[in-house]
Amino acid sequence: MIKVENVYKSYGSLQVLKGVSLEVTEGEVVSIVGASGAGKTTLLQIMGTLDRPDSGKVKIKDVDVTTLSERELSRFRNKNIGFVFQFHNLLPEFTALENVCMPALIGGLTMEKAKIDAMSLLEFLNMTDRADHKPSELSGGEQQRVAVARALMNKPAVVLADEPSGNLDSVNARELHELFFRLRDHYRQTFVIVTHNRELAEMSDRQITIKDGGIE
Repeated sequence: MIKVENVYKSYGSLQVLKGVSLEVTEGEVVSIVGASGAGKTTLLQIMGTLDRPDSGKVKIKDVDVTTLSERELSRFRNKNIGFVFQFHNLLPEFTALENVCMPALIGGLTMEKAKIDAMSLLEFLNMTDRADHKPSELSGGEQQRVAVARALMNKPAVVLADEPSGNLDSVNARELHELFFRLRDHYRQTFVIVTHNRELAEMSDRQITIKDGGIE
């Protein structure tokens, strides 16, 4: 599903990633752990095509994304990669349903069809009664469920999550962690999660530890 080969990345004189290689198979829930500044988020951004490596390759579904143009990357990202961020990144002026629809609309789906697919996801996440609420009217846990639904909207090959439970209390964090595994079992979804949450890391199928820009 994902293959990272000998990836290096520097910002100025600071070398962040030093020859990182890893593989993630379909249906895995993999956690990337390590101290702050170890390179976890940089690796996730490169895997998500939000940043480019200085050297090395990243293959997703056998496509070497490091060779794609910016336009090709944008199209590939919209279709194949879902993102969940710590602070949700929902659009405040739109309802939960409209936020979930966004990736499909960007991908060219009609609003009518997008709403059907979005409501199906919200139903699975027990959020149908909150579909017409704006983010400011939702709790933190509800906002993150909407963000997860949005990430799944285009049936991506992989969902990349950066500290997804970092802004949640312990109860909502555990519910979110359990949700990832239900989604994996129901949709055969693949997750790669950067986290400092020990509970989530230990629940994962596999932990990858980054230290000083490399994998331990």
